Amino acid sequence: MAPAVSTDAGSVGVAAAQAALDAAFREEWGRVVATLIRVTGDWDLAEECAQDAFAMALQRWPADGVPRRPGAWLTTAARNRAIDVLRRRTVGAAKLREVAALAVEPGSPGPPVETHHSGVPDDRLRLMFTCCHPALTLEARVALTLRTLAGLTTAEIARAFLASEATMAKRLVRAKRKIGDAGIPYRVPPAHLLPERLPGVLGVLYLLFNEGYAASAGADLIRSGLSAEAIRLGRVLTRLMPSEPEASGLLALMLLHDARRDARLDADGELVPLEDQDRSRWDAASISEGVAILEDALRRGRPGPYQVQAAIAACHVTAARAADTDWAEIALLYGQLARFLPTPVVELNRAVAVAMAFGPDEGLRLVAGLEESGQLAGYHLLPATKADLLRRLGRAAEAAVCYRQAMELASTGAERRFLRRRLAEVGSSAGTGAG
Repeated sequence: MAPAVSTDAGSVGVAAAQAALDAAFREEWGRVVATLIRVTGDWDLAEECAQDAFAMALQRWPADGVPRRPGAWLTTAARNRAIDVLRRRTVGAAKLREVAALAVEPGSPGPPVETHHSGVPDDRLRLMFTCCHPALTLEARVALTLRTLAGLTTAEIARAFLASEATMAKRLVRAKRKIGDAGIPYRVPPAHLLPERLPGVLGVLYLLFNEGYAASAGADLIRSGLSAEAIRLGRVLTRLMPSEPEASGLLALMLLHDARRDARLDADGELVPLEDQDRSRWDAASISEGVAILEDALRRGRPGPYQVQAAIAACHVTAARAADTDWAEIALLYGQLARFLPTPVVELNRAVAVAMAFGPDEGLRLVAGLEESGQLAGYHLLPATKADLLRRLGRAAEAAVCYRQAMELASTGAERRFLRRRLAEVGSSAGTGAG
């Protein structure tokens, strides 16, 4: 049954409908899913019905016109689909009445999400706090929120956590099952409980920004819409919780990285490494704002991983030239970060900083330890880093082997093309050809 929500008159064509639907996905997916979860208590059903609503929109909007309130249309379509599914499952009449009560009046923005006096002023941020329930592990909170509210695929989330897609799918299923078995309510916590959910929300924003800043797959390296949304939510969060230095640290980190966005790709869309970027194209205003926010956070005397990462980013973006970068300081900061986040990815980044500060041989020694541990198997930046260090030492033939390994593992077209160019350079030096 089509939703009874008014639309703009007339056919708009498939391309225009698709553009409107893409925008609606970014803005409305989380709200539609959250509404259905709150009423049905069934995460899988909510996602399934939301997907069906978007598929129906793609069929109907080209001919019927784009609704004036896309969110209301989609919520109504998803609600109707949920009613149909529950009828087929012969679920009790009480639950069916609850879903049917989700009436959306024509022209309305859709059912409101309950806030429970949380004071969170943004719909999407409220939903993130709702998903990040402390009964779940931190990883499960972050993964479930990215899947449910941000609309990232299981494969994208798996790459962010350096896990296989099958493993991440099982973790998501377990998290949903735990919520159902424990009877965890899907609602925004009151204001005094927000701090205990903050780590999960920060993790969601961090990975959402990263997926936009350096996409985990696909032809495009940068998905600026995701990064911009993460920064917007980061600003809302710091206003909501101004005494939380890690929230400020994350906002500073995102601003300092995003300041380099326009210089990261050349006119042909090819990746430009940090040392070769045109620093005049960096956003000076974002750098100044990020540094100021970071300094204010550090003055609170409660350092954390986001503040340390922001300090590393500040070392990069405040250097007038690549040659002026204080790599020794960056290596020290990565050592501090490893105490907060003892992960192999942090150690790999520390290896790069050590190599830049004290020579490629020192970096290679650290990389060899990571290879032996096997913790970064399948992570393309491990062989890519080793290749770069070998290239700097003039060991072209060995570098070429590593560049080929990295190319096979890289998941975006921009990264593969960059590695192919590096391979061509060292292949020519070694007389082996680019392969």
